[in-house]
Amino acid sequence: MQSIQSRFFNFMLRNRHILSGKFRKEVFDENTSIQAFRDRCEQGAARFARMPEGLEVKPFLIGDMKAEWLIPAGAVPDKAILYVHGGGYVSGSCNDHRGIVSKFSARAGFRTLIYEYRLAPEHPFPAALDDSVAVVKWMYANGFKPENIVIAGESAGGGLCLALLPEMKDRNMPMPAAAVAISPWTDLTCSGDSYRTRNRYSLAPMNSWTVFSAHYCGKHDPSLPGISPLFGNLSGLPPLFINAGEDDELFDDGKSFYQKAEKAGVEVIFRSGKGQVHCYPLLAPMFREATEAMKEIVDFVKFHLRTEATSA
Repeated sequence: MQSIQSRFFNFMLRNRHILSGKFRKEVFDENTSIQAFRDRCEQGAARFARMPEGLEVKPFLIGDMKAEWLIPAGAVPDKAILYVHGGGYVSGSCNDHRGIVSKFSARAGFRTLIYEYRLAPEHPFPAALDDSVAVVKWMYANGFKPENIVIAGESAGGGLCLALLPEMKDRNMPMPAAAVAISPWTDLTCSGDSYRTRNRYSLAPMNSWTVFSAHYCGKHDPSLPGISPLFGNLSGLPPLFINAGEDDELFDDGKSFYQKAEKAGVEVIFRSGKGQVHCYPLLAPMFREATEAMKEIVDFVKFHLRTEATSA
């Protein structure tokens, strides 16, 4: 049974427009200001900005790309999580993801690298994918063995994580130990039923996925595998963990990718949660379901980086 705390938090998230005095959710179109959306994301992230005690932040550059190491106390130097931030490919930064990623990093106990790939509409596909490949190459060139890296991401970052793996395969780059995708956006044609059946539960502004897709795809076909990994060749990928809430517009994106990956022979785990919204594991420890989901993700990371699973 869904916990009372979960029902409360999910209700508040779905209806936060009411708290700001709006009776209807915002509707996006091609004229919506992306900069204003980015600013709101930065402001919203401030609520989750508090970082775990003892965690160190080390900003640096990978070429011209801003990046940060988030290093929990006691983290070993040779194993790492590479985290790909979400934001619909049009927003997201080290600053607005530092809070949630630092908590994930601390729970897992591994140093975590976050980076600022170029954003649409200024930099459409394949900018984000090329930047992500460059970051993996940087890690490999700086002493991190592929088997000591787990790649993770949420939302568009989860989709980019799953697009990155086949791209690495095509470039004959070694695969990481495993990958985690939380509410991944794997189909930028937005053809899954959940875009319509879960629309009223969406945390994102109405029609935003369609707008984000147009900005990111530019002149490219949204069904290209580098854009929509759901339509790519998934054979040969490393072990995967995919999570998508049942009330998430991207539920079908995650579940369909899981089903296709499993048919391709990939070792893949899919988890969901009744009544749960977009990226709910990242809300841990606000309610039981989020905490349990995050624990399972952390245990997956620990297993594939060959350390002991968590006890709570």
